[in-house]
Amino acid sequence: MLSNRQIFLLNTAQTSNNPRLTEIASAEGIYLYGPAGEKYMDLVSGFAVNNIGHRNQQVIDAIKDQLDKHMHVTVFGEFVQTPQVKLAEKLVSLLPETLNSVYFVNSGTEATEGAMKIAKRYTGRSEIIAAKKAYHGSTQGALSLIGNDEYRSAYGPLLPNISFIGFNEEADINKITAKTAAVILETIQGEAGVCVPNTEWLQRIRKRCDETGALLILDEIQTGFGRTGKLFAFEHFGVKPDILLLAKALGGGMPIGAFIADKKVMDVITHNPILGHITTFGGHPVCCAAALASIQVIQENNLVDSVTAKADLFRKHLQHPSIKEIRGKGFMMAIQLDTFYQVENISKYCADHGVMIDWFLHCETALRLAPPLIISEDEIKTACDVILAGVNKYSS
Repeated sequence: MLSNRQIFLLNTAQTSNNPRLTEIASAEGIYLYGPAGEKYMDLVSGFAVNNIGHRNQQVIDAIKDQLDKHMHVTVFGEFVQTPQVKLAEKLVSLLPETLNSVYFVNSGTEATEGAMKIAKRYTGRSEIIAAKKAYHGSTQGALSLIGNDEYRSAYGPLLPNISFIGFNEEADINKITAKTAAVILETIQGEAGVCVPNTEWLQRIRKRCDETGALLILDEIQTGFGRTGKLFAFEHFGVKPDILLLAKALGGGMPIGAFIADKKVMDVITHNPILGHITTFGGHPVCCAAALASIQVIQENNLVDSVTAKADLFRKHLQHPSIKEIRGKGFMMAIQLDTFYQVENISKYCADHGVMIDWFLHCETALRLAPPLIISEDEIKTACDVILAGVNKYSS
């Protein structure tokens, strides 16, 4: 009889030649469990999804309650469905007044696609500017924005009229012109190895967009819902986007995304042609119910308030000559090392000793650290001891 791993390799599409093959049987809080009782502290949070940890009871209860009412009924936007209505109302209440119209989708990539469409339609322009080393998703449109030729060129030709600026590069700001429909940026770059923008640079980007009539799209797919020590990362920098992208932690473990704009921008999809952007499963009522519950958990437990102090504990404990720096804000951190050899082997060492960490798509010399917001101080110390043991073992 074939094992789960054998069937996985035979019948499931692979995204690399060497998948990690860690088998997960259950999860709870900040921990993952294998079929033989193996226990792993999840310091990646399902790639910034599980901000409130795994299987939060309040989210589970919301899911069960909605299951007793209905699941999918029709494509998004045609029927009035209470979970969608309540979630949209909650999101709008948390955001600047110009972000008042929510379009629900299934993922961050889809949020990127929708934002690109409304930006081009609203402005009547076709050029979109992204950042070098950016990552906004893997569909053909989103892939056109990826700021790394190695990942983009194999699937060309992609969308035309895409250009790139350097993150924090002052000289590139003037590339934004009256031909630009939108500038799309991760508020804090993730796959680049957690690159934080200079406040003045991001504010100048905002000003330049205002001057040229371009829209500013901020991708908060990884940074949203408390990960950086604010509910949304743009709150750190004194800027407001014209279009906001959300996903990952929004659903509390369920798949959901959204792009949010002013109603006058969003309304371009209602006419000439009608149904200018449609999705069958976007805003699935069970996912919306889970998302609303997840936001309530964050608010009711004041989870954002402790993120900065807890992140400082990681920085305090992770002192080692081989650690060059720890970049980031809040629980979105990159542990900078010297080589991919270190990153690969330290990551494997940590997994073998019960701590899951990872690395980045565009920065192979840094380790990813993105724990759930609910991690305790004692758990932080335990995790740091394992990471430091791995660093010691593989220091040159």
